[in-house]
Amino acid sequence: MTSALNVHWQSQLFAAYALQEVLDKPIDGETPQSRLKQLGMMTVLYMMHQSHEKLTLSNIVKITGLTRNAVAESVDPLVERGILTETIVKNSMGRGTARQFEFCPEIFDRLASGSEQRKRGT
Repeated sequence: MTSALNVHWQSQLFAAYALQEVLDKPIDGETPQSRLKQLGMMTVLYMMHQSHEKLTLSNIVKITGLTRNAVAESVDPLVERGILTETIVKNSMGRGTARQFEFCPEIFDRLASGSEQRKRGT
């Protein structure tokens, strides 16, 4: 069973990872405002992930209150960076398509290794 402390450390490691990936590795033509929006979006997406919510545009819109375009503007660079993967799935009504996102598994591997290093004190 995961302890509350481990969850706290994983959240802290994720925040540090997000800062490093977005602030230290800007995309050409990207503004500082765009990078800050991406950090905020990563926080929302991580919380959704932890709650086992599907990371679809519709769900993100519902949770954030942003427009679909505003969500896409923050999510698309995260896909470009390789932080998220995107798949096209059936929408909730089963009639159309929806964009669904997932964090790349390597992120959680890095977080796990960071957590192990913290336990060893290295």
